[in-house]
Amino acid sequence: MSHVGVPRGTVRKRRSLALLTVGVLTIPALAGCSSDTEDTSRGVPQDIAPAARDRVADGSTVNWAVDAMPTTLNAFQADADSATTKITGALLPTLFAMDAAGQPKLNPDYLESAKIIEREPKQVVLYKLNQQAVWSDGREIGAPDFVAQWRALSGKDSAFWTARNAGYERIEKIERGADDLQVRVTFAKPYADWRSLFSPLYPKEITGSPDTFNDGARTALKNTAGPFQLKSVSKAKGTVTLVRSPRWWGDKAKLDSLVFRAVAPKDRTKALADGTVHIADIDATTADRITLALRDGSNGQPLTHGPGADLTPAAALRSWALAHGSDEEQAEIAQAAREKTRKAVAAYGAEQKALRGYAVRKSLEPAYTQLALNGESGPLADDRVRRAVARALDRQEIAETVLKPLGLPAKPLGSHLALAGQPGYKDGSGALGDQNTKEAQALLADAGWTQGGAAEKPKDTKAGSEAEKKDSKEEEKDSKDSKDSKEGTEKTEADEEKAEKTDKDEKAEEKAEKKAGETDDRAATGSDDSAASRAEGLYIVGQDDKPGAGPVQGPDASGAIRILAPSQAAAAQSLALLRQARALSEDGSAADTAAKANAQDKQPGGAAGAYAPLGTAAPAPASVQGPLGKDGKTLTLRFVLPSGPGSQSLRGVGDKIAAMLEKIGIGTEITKVPDESYFKDHIASGDYDLALYSWPATAYPATDGRPIYAKPEPATDGSLLVEQNYTRVGTDHIDQLFDQAVAELDEKASRELMKQADARIWAAAGSIPLFQRPQLVAVDKKLANIGAFGFAAPRYQDIGFTDRQAAGSPADRKK
Repeated sequence: MSHVGVPRGTVRKRRSLALLTVGVLTIPALAGCSSDTEDTSRGVPQDIAPAARDRVADGSTVNWAVDAMPTTLNAFQADADSATTKITGALLPTLFAMDAAGQPKLNPDYLESAKIIEREPKQVVLYKLNQQAVWSDGREIGAPDFVAQWRALSGKDSAFWTARNAGYERIEKIERGADDLQVRVTFAKPYADWRSLFSPLYPKEITGSPDTFNDGARTALKNTAGPFQLKSVSKAKGTVTLVRSPRWWGDKAKLDSLVFRAVAPKDRTKALADGTVHIADIDATTADRITLALRDGSNGQPLTHGPGADLTPAAALRSWALAHGSDEEQAEIAQAAREKTRKAVAAYGAEQKALRGYAVRKSLEPAYTQLALNGESGPLADDRVRRAVARALDRQEIAETVLKPLGLPAKPLGSHLALAGQPGYKDGSGALGDQNTKEAQALLADAGWTQGGAAEKPKDTKAGSEAEKKDSKEEEKDSKDSKDSKEGTEKTEADEEKAEKTDKDEKAEEKAEKKAGETDDRAATGSDDSAASRAEGLYIVGQDDKPGAGPVQGPDASGAIRILAPSQAAAAQSLALLRQARALSEDGSAADTAAKANAQDKQPGGAAGAYAPLGTAAPAPASVQGPLGKDGKTLTLRFVLPSGPGSQSLRGVGDKIAAMLEKIGIGTEITKVPDESYFKDHIASGDYDLALYSWPATAYPATDGRPIYAKPEPATDGSLLVEQNYTRVGTDHIDQLFDQAVAELDEKASRELMKQADARIWAAAGSIPLFQRPQLVAVDKKLANIGAFGFAAPRYQDIGFTDRQAAGSPADRKK
């Protein structure tokens, strides 16, 4: 399926490239988030119609749909994508493949063993290769291949066009072991995720020089070492064809050939019905059609869906009457319409009949969808506003909206760094807090966003963490006025001007009050024009210039809510976030880290939200109407969403989030942009306030997670170097926890550090995980060992038909 909002080339392995609720937070302590507890959440099992190899027939060809032709077959280049991953997985060595639980497992087809044999003075890993492992030209896989790949990806030679490949820069040297089947890798710095390296492994003929690395593997791979080898790449046909490798030493591939065929997501239903493909990732709409086809095939009744299904008996009778009436012109029009409908019904029925040959296999994709909050500037630069947004969201309701109709478990994701079922998964959302409208409103009030704030004049100073000095120009003006006041004549003129200005201001205020009164009168009479449709263009949720849509004023216009200092509720939340996250670092091994965190978390002038002065107005009531404001500006966030036909579900989630934010007084400008420009021109460039996009799962969070959550650093030109942290929200302490975890060779200790980092990421409120993405795959019902793989990598050699198909059967076979 198309991965709209997923950074290109990150569908499975972020490390190889540069790039988808516990308790209420009221007390500054976090029960159940200590580092010595494990979450027992289980992942959704894969759905691949497993079958023993002796039940799978030899021969035949399978056509597998991909979104587009791969631009490169070099998985370590920036333009590699999901098609690159699928194809290279069948052609090249993967030393540690991900299993169904999301853990890296040693691949016995290539390795007899691989382990750390020395930790001091330096980490040394010894690989013992399968003695049968050879490249397709007959040469043994060995140390020269490891050395060439390390030198190409280490970053020391800029002539190699590589994307970010963390881990290779930590290697000091690679040597032959006791024999040609042993490879010793010595690290200059400890590296916990050493299993992520050398997968896929390319032959030295590709990685040995910049020329061959940069161009030699983009459209061809002459030397491979997998159950299949590359036969052809046809851009004209949109196909990449693999055939069974005669040099493969493992279990023989069941298929004669495997064809990856470019089929756009919008064309998948027709391709399946035509028999052009046997396997395709699909959306919920196509899945529903297959489900209906299977149901209709067993009941023998006429179709109650599709073209013409909504035609009532009265409408059908009228259509017949017009087609056979005396008005020849009307009859001709009616007959043409009836013929068009008849053809559409026939075509739809034929497609439904063909779709009965498929099954929908479903699981949860190893990727999650998040709400990203751009903290670089604007209202979301204030952490209180970000936390208010997060506390307004009912993540359970959002997850149910997406997953429940598909029959998948609907539970919101609780971690940025692991998915449910993976080792070390821990729901850390309690570091931020569960959905709570009153707490969200209190945070906004503490940040100065109040009812009536949009009508106020800008103040010289701002409350809380946004406090600023007076403008220098105003200070100069005050100084000049002080000097002028010493001169009698000029003072008199200034007084006269001031009096005149006061009169004008009073008239302006009277006019504004009169207008507000008129607005209130209209609101009281219930005059409320409905909001414009959000289907296209721009719409501001909770803000409308039409009568009756203005903000509701309090009973006393002069008593607008003003928070002069952090409120008590916000104080508790601020202290809670710090204390909860620090609680994760209480073990002795992380003492230094905790001490650094305490210093970093202190805010100038004491803890943010420590107290509110006597007489501070209460936060806005729950029934907020219209967006809040401050200093003459409304609290409105730009929400960017993709507009393509495959993004309906994402847009539905966006609309639901906008409605939730409206309840606490946050308006949203929903802007829809083309899918192809969504990520590059908006997310990566920071042209958004709110956005929805996904990150793939990883077995190596210490490596893969750091660039996504690293604190942005200023560049020499004044811009920010964000790596893949497109929310622009990060802290030094989060970076330190990642650095510690990636160098910690004790797996359990490394996971605990990742849990601490996740709690800090939650508290920063730049990224709010929502749900694990659904994975829907249409598969020919006679195919085995393929479908919705979940975390696991496919075993290409086991894929095949349980009922024998004619070898070399045409790709467009009909059902």
